[in-house]
Amino acid sequence: MSRKPVPSLRAQAELNKLGSDIAIARKKRRFTQQRLADGAGVNVVTIRRLEKGDGGVSLGVLAMVLVTLGEHNRIADMLDISKDDIGLALGVNALPQRVRPKGDGKGKRKKTEPQEPSGGSDKVSF
Repeated sequence: MSRKPVPSLRAQAELNKLGSDIAIARKKRRFTQQRLADGAGVNVVTIRRLEKGDGGVSLGVLAMVLVTLGEHNRIADMLDISKDDIGLALGVNALPQRVRPKGDGKGKRKKTEPQEPSGGSDKVSF
């Protein structure tokens, strides 16, 4: 039997808060643990583990619990890239210092001479 990795103290504290918040949300809605478990399609023991901050409860169970509580958008908003301050800052830092138009390099692209139109006419049409 393999042991689960122990999360950091910070991660465990966050899981404990999440579990507590779920328990409070459930109680505000006057849901019993059994009602929440039935709505999420799991057993009561799983709901108790989630509310205690057990990191072994799957993300799928969390998603179903949030849907049952009427908070279906919470997972999608959890790390929304438009609100990811660190990711946005890193993206800005990775931008090039200068941007040059293509073909303005040192001989990288050859200029092509315009070809005469077929049919032997001297007129050039655009």
